[in-house]
Amino acid sequence: MNKHPKLNPNKAGLVFGIFLAVVHLIWSILVALIPNQLQTFFDWVLKLHSISMPFTIKPFVFMNAFWLVIVTFVVGFILGWLLVVILNCVCQKCKKKRRR
Repeated sequence: MNKHPKLNPNKAGLVFGIFLAVVHLIWSILVALIPNQLQTFFDWVLKLHSISMPFTIKPFVFMNAFWLVIVTFVVGFILGWLLVVILNCVCQKCKKKRRR
């Protein structure tokens, strides 16, 4: 029988929140250090997807970067927490069905 251990929603939220925050921290650092090269890369990625949009990378503003990292951490925490709560609930219901 395949047993699913109950996962901790807070730990999952932290992991996902930290992951998203780090990705956006790296993005912010790149915007501060190499905005022109980043714009070229961004345009290339959009072109690969057959998308043409007039997006431009704005000059680096510390407070924007700060809030970007904070907000993405909070959103990531909430999404990770919700995902694990739903997964635990679904697995618990599946477990009850198997017992019948």
